[in-house]
Amino acid sequence: MLALVRRSSLVLPWIGLTLATSAAFAAKPTAVEALRLVPVQRDAEFDTPSAKEADACLVDVETVGGITGYVVKTPAGQVLRRFLDTNGDNKIDQWCYFKDGIEVYRDIDGNFNNKADQYRWLGIAGTRWGLDEDENGRIDAWKTISAEEVTAEVVAALRDRDAARFQALLLTENELKGLGLSPKQLTELTGKIAAASKSFAEVANKQRVVTAKSEWIHFGANKPGVVPAGTAGATKDIVVYDNVTAVVETGAKQHGQLVVGTLVKVGDAWKLFDLPKNLTGDQTASAAVGYFFLAAFDTKSEVESPMATGAVSAEMQKLTGDLERLDKQLVAAKPADLARLNASRADLLDQIVAAAAADQRGLWIRQYTETVSAAVQSGAYPDGVARLQALLGKVSQLEGGAELIPYVKQRLLTAEYNRDIAHKDADFEKVNTKYIESLELFVKEYGSSPDAAEVMLQLAIDAEFTKQREKAIGWYGRIATDFPKSDLAEKAAGAKFRLASVGKSLGLKGKTLEGRPLDLASTTGKLVLVHFWTASCEPCQQDMELIKSLLAKHGSQGFYPIGVNLDNEQKDATGFLRTKPLSWPQLYEAGGLESRLATQYGILSLPTMILIGKDGRVLDANIQSGELEAELKKLLR
Repeated sequence: MLALVRRSSLVLPWIGLTLATSAAFAAKPTAVEALRLVPVQRDAEFDTPSAKEADACLVDVETVGGITGYVVKTPAGQVLRRFLDTNGDNKIDQWCYFKDGIEVYRDIDGNFNNKADQYRWLGIAGTRWGLDEDENGRIDAWKTISAEEVTAEVVAALRDRDAARFQALLLTENELKGLGLSPKQLTELTGKIAAASKSFAEVANKQRVVTAKSEWIHFGANKPGVVPAGTAGATKDIVVYDNVTAVVETGAKQHGQLVVGTLVKVGDAWKLFDLPKNLTGDQTASAAVGYFFLAAFDTKSEVESPMATGAVSAEMQKLTGDLERLDKQLVAAKPADLARLNASRADLLDQIVAAAAADQRGLWIRQYTETVSAAVQSGAYPDGVARLQALLGKVSQLEGGAELIPYVKQRLLTAEYNRDIAHKDADFEKVNTKYIESLELFVKEYGSSPDAAEVMLQLAIDAEFTKQREKAIGWYGRIATDFPKSDLAEKAAGAKFRLASVGKSLGLKGKTLEGRPLDLASTTGKLVLVHFWTASCEPCQQDMELIKSLLAKHGSQGFYPIGVNLDNEQKDATGFLRTKPLSWPQLYEAGGLESRLATQYGILSLPTMILIGKDGRVLDANIQSGELEAELKKLLR
């Protein structure tokens, strides 16, 4: 029930009850049922009473201003929730959440089809009002958002590597045209927006200012200003913030400054047209980053490189426009049309790569490689393998293309594997053997390239899951040694430690979701299973059912499970456990798959389970669910 409402915003059975008269509420929800509902957007903060407190809460039917709904209150009369039928069709279309008696968040079904399509933060929670056109739970555009909240969204998008979240902050084509900019400004900003949109994912993965543990804490800027009509050929007044920064906190007292740049006001929303500037982590980078007040349009040289100022040629504008339109077609395409549309997209990217300026060509080649490889892996475009093979040939002929060869080659190998394994007559063992051999050859040829770290990781994971423990330890160790600055290094070192801990103590300790300390050393004399999981992981939930049955059979013999939750938000774990309670302790630390508990033991996939003997020594550092029952019977015989 909880997950259904949270993810799809579909109404619960009781939500569709008649709301016309109080007599119709004989089957109204209990307070406990009503309080199980949670917002679609995960960053909403609201009051949630404990289970004992929820039992004492009250649900009333109220009509105010002709609008009827359920209201959930504490025994003292403080409002916790309000679920309203605003159009009189006897179905809830607004789900309102309160903090300290003040409404702070609202899910809205604006078209009355039983799915939320708008999300509003209210009161002390800010001004954001997001629109969800396809009703998939993700904000596609902002109707209202302050400048401060835009910078917080930028930090969140970088933290979560969420390109769609960043895209929603960029000026749209219609918004840009509606600003009344001069033709020169319009061309420049069009180029900047296209470059920011295309390169965000790559930049987010490489940047070091914002990590998985970072939080936005402060907005920095002077007063907003007005660029009056007539300035540099503009036809309308433009309200802007120039030189905007955001202060980011990563760990206690560790602060960094993110140089956001310029924001433009469009209606009730502030929008971006560029990426932040100091994403390499260089805190000495100039903070004086602006466009309207800190850049002199009319003094620039007419022979300056167009790409240096963000401008693009007419040919590139047309090609990138065609690409944007084609991408929209792909989103809405039927399965039968995907191969044709992906082929057309590859044709366009071929033209774009050829037309791009030298300093931009690498970016387009990387996008070409990533998107075609992804299309092959999804099964939508198996012929994309041939396109990648052809691209690899072209790259090898380019001046300065040597560093791109391993980038393209690694993704080509992945695409070939996914195409071959998807064939209806595929021999998995044969295909996998060929893939592993190709990866090992890649390491021999390009072992010093940044892409080799990812290849080594695939080799390590394969070795681990095929029970080649020493080989896996070797690959994980090589990643940590050869690529110490890589994003994979710390996690690989953790995986090496976990696998090498067989026959040794694991040293696991932390705090449970309830805040109680737990040290694995205190479980000596028990056969312990450590289970790493998240609320959204279906195989993890299947393992939980198995663990429940094994605990019922073998708990009296000393079997003792310990869960380690790796959700980014603690409320995701507690929300899951309210609907599917577990009787064994659950460790938690903020950070999800980048948390200490995940990094220290190199948890790369979920579920992961570690079996520890009664003497406190690790027996199996990655035991599979299919092996577990037989192993327990043998050990507890």
